[in-house]
Amino acid sequence: MLLFCQRSAFDLLQFFSYQGGYQMQDNRDYTVRQVTIDDYDAIYELWNSTEQSRRALNPVDDSREGIERYLKRNPKTCFAAVQDGRIIGVILTGHDGRRAIIHHLCVHPAYRRMGIAAHLTALAEEALKKEGIHKIFGLVFKDNEAANTFWEQQGYSLRTDLNYRNKSLHEAIPTGK
Repeated sequence: MLLFCQRSAFDLLQFFSYQGGYQMQDNRDYTVRQVTIDDYDAIYELWNSTEQSRRALNPVDDSREGIERYLKRNPKTCFAAVQDGRIIGVILTGHDGRRAIIHHLCVHPAYRRMGIAAHLTALAEEALKKEGIHKIFGLVFKDNEAANTFWEQQGYSLRTDLNYRNKSLHEAIPTGK
């Protein structure tokens, strides 16, 4: 399944149901499709193209085996933007049946500020709605001003009434600061 986007303002795009996915008119020089495990090497390279994405990776969950497991659980909610056969943007989203989480949204630095991240986010949100999910959350480093601004612009509010806590169940995964 391929997905296409228009150059006009993103909020003017109209989604059409198409074989369980979404189809848009093609006026850009990139396409969007669902992620498969065959994309792993290109996605991992993309994640490593920026410090912000690189520091969010862990050696277990973001390994080929970890991403393969994630994609098997979430085959219709992860998307890649592709130009000339090269992945230039990716979003991994999944859910537990109640709430969704955005795990990795990354656009190559050379392709930022073109609406690709907003496009990928909107497609993931629509895919999650189709699966009956009504709430999404994501984790963003506090010092990543660009990402925090982006998420605010997409309508994601900052929760100041919660503390995020985690515990590593694997010795190779750091618990964080």
